[in-house]
Amino acid sequence: MGLFDWVRGLLGFGNPAPNPVESPVETKNAPLPTPASGVASPPSGPASSRRDRGVTRSREFRRSRSAIQLRTLRFQLRPRSDLRTTVQDRAHYRFARPSVEGGFLDLTQSGDTGNLEQLSLPVFRTPEEIAGWLQIPLGQLAWLVHRFDEDQKAGDEKTSHYWYRLIPKRSGGQRLIEAPKAKLKRAQWQILDGILSKVPAHRAAHGFVASRSILTNATPHVGQRVIVKLDLENFYPSVTFNRVVAIFRSLGYCREAAIWLGRLTTTTLPRRISPELSRCADLNDYRGRRLPQGAPTSPALANLSAFALDLRLSGLARSFHANYSRYADDITFSGDDRFLRSLAVFIPLVKTILKSERFRANRRKWRVIRNNQRQTVTGVVVNARPNVTRRNYDRLKAILTNCIRRGASTQNHSQHKQFAAHLLGRIAQVSHLNAERGQKLYALYS
Repeated sequence: MGLFDWVRGLLGFGNPAPNPVESPVETKNAPLPTPASGVASPPSGPASSRRDRGVTRSREFRRSRSAIQLRTLRFQLRPRSDLRTTVQDRAHYRFARPSVEGGFLDLTQSGDTGNLEQLSLPVFRTPEEIAGWLQIPLGQLAWLVHRFDEDQKAGDEKTSHYWYRLIPKRSGGQRLIEAPKAKLKRAQWQILDGILSKVPAHRAAHGFVASRSILTNATPHVGQRVIVKLDLENFYPSVTFNRVVAIFRSLGYCREAAIWLGRLTTTTLPRRISPELSRCADLNDYRGRRLPQGAPTSPALANLSAFALDLRLSGLARSFHANYSRYADDITFSGDDRFLRSLAVFIPLVKTILKSERFRANRRKWRVIRNNQRQTVTGVVVNARPNVTRRNYDRLKAILTNCIRRGASTQNHSQHKQFAAHLLGRIAQVSHLNAERGQKLYALYS
């Protein structure tokens, strides 16, 4: 029997059975056997104690790391357990969505009316209430979101609610501008004024925010040792329909209202497009439903979509003793010598955050500019004090001079409807940065 137990232990099928003569208590309390004289005992000097402490710390760190649990931040969506959906035998309201199990879904029960009232936002749940708030018939609201069309998208450019235009990018390629037509544009302006303008953007976001400008965006980076600049690639197309719906849900709107608001503020290409559009090499970026570049609601929605990105990047910059700001798709960091020495660690962390927040940086537009070079942020020189670039000043001066010599119509290459007001705005911008140069331009204009 002893031979059998020895073979079992050798093959790993369990330890030999305990000797019934030995008491379990005596076995537990028995002292550990002393090593034989021929077996070397482990060292017990200072090196051994340091190694033991290191192993103990490593085990404690692994245990503490496994115990870490992320808390849900207040700007994040509610967990799915809060979503309530009921199935009705008949449509509880017009345009209720059918359920795959039969009947109709009621998506009006998951809103947060208290949050809407706290933000002074209009409260509505059904398409009828949205149409009443927009002061349009319910049928027109459904027509604006292509509710009756195949795949809920326009058949061609003529039946679409957007005008399409391709403009060249400075870095190459083409950018698609989608300007809403009159009726949809009126609804989007009301959504902007009545909802989106009441929701504050992150304090680091300066583009298309009231009382902020390219000057407020550039001011934190004046007189810094180094500036890091990058551009977000396809900023508006990267904000998809699902992200827009999530924004309205986070404000407190129920799913039904958020879906309709998302349909009103996003777009997708028609099923049939013109040969001019089909030849665009970057057309794949515009296939899905996303923010249109040209709609009045797109800048505000893009800023709200990037709120988590601004929060994380500003926190990262603060931990590296650096400054952070964003103007639309232009991201800028700046700092002193400590920041310059840590760029090898800092830049990979920025890329990781961008990827996790579903944004992508343009690889060709990363710039690291030291203070022995001309440092510009959104067209503002920031080496010593905010100033206009010489190139922009000379270009505007040449336009005004040619307007005097050849007429204003010869210089309106972008076909601005109010070209004089456009020039005055550009002169005011220069004057805000450099009063002396602004006076010279005002003299030419007058």
